Amino acid sequence: MNYDLIIPVIKDYLLALQTKICLSLENEEQQEKFLIDDWIRNEGGGGKTCVLSEGAVIERGAVNFSHVFGEALPPSASQRRPALTAAAFQATGISLVLHPRNPYVPTVHMNLRFIAVSETDQQAAQWWFGGGFDLTPYYPFLEDCRHWHRIAKQSCDPFGLELYPQYKKNCDDYFYLKHRQEARGIGGLFFDDLNQWDFKQCFEFVKSVGDHFLLAYLPIVELRKDTAYGERERQFQAYRRSRYVEFNLIYDRGTLFGLQSGGRVESILTSLPPQANWQYNWQPEPGSNEAKLTEKFLAARDWLKYEEY
Repeated sequence: MNYDLIIPVIKDYLLALQTKICLSLENEEQQEKFLIDDWIRNEGGGGKTCVLSEGAVIERGAVNFSHVFGEALPPSASQRRPALTAAAFQATGISLVLHPRNPYVPTVHMNLRFIAVSETDQQAAQWWFGGGFDLTPYYPFLEDCRHWHRIAKQSCDPFGLELYPQYKKNCDDYFYLKHRQEARGIGGLFFDDLNQWDFKQCFEFVKSVGDHFLLAYLPIVELRKDTAYGERERQFQAYRRSRYVEFNLIYDRGTLFGLQSGGRVESILTSLPPQANWQYNWQPEPGSNEAKLTEKFLAARDWLKYEEY
């Protein structure tokens, strides 16, 4: 496969998606716009970081594109492929995390990536896609969870009805804080090592996931962004954001890949919230809206069939 021909095509799609998402989010804001920061990586490659801060809707959000290459695949990508440890690689992708101001609007994450590895003495050249999207509510609503997963399923179904259940389970398993024995949120889709079809079909699937992201997220934003809240809700939001920080710095492969590959730290850490709070052994009041999150929503379940509230 000629990577010099296919990677520019992937980059064109990802950059267009980045622009579309940023413009759509700016339309939700009153005044704030994304700061656009083009950067170059000394070891090879570069990217475009788009950051929105102190918005009326998005308190901190980043929609980042990168294309990097190097002489050795980082450990976070090679630990399941030890024969590729010393292989030259190229990686391009888009990654976003949005931390809304209103606690009733969920935090959201989306990532799409393509990795190509050159031939080594032990292994033929390889390529694969990865990515997905997941939702982290603080004050969840059943109808929002159903909508999110319904759109996730719609993005997968044209490529096989078995994909949504498989990638949903992957997401539930991946976005889990083992040390807390707790899910990060209500999941969505997560896939890696996607190369079971030919390149064209794999790329079409990835584009379907990317194209469905705004369809999944914006209706929730528009429905919840004007919900009244007070200091109690903001404090709980900050407390739950600490779980987000823990996951990203301990487990997240994308964060580890970026740091291990000599990526741009300022861009990598834009996934973190502007404020978070750790409270010693804090427990929500039984029966409260805060308790409902862990009692009703952070257990993996079939959201498209779940009825009890």
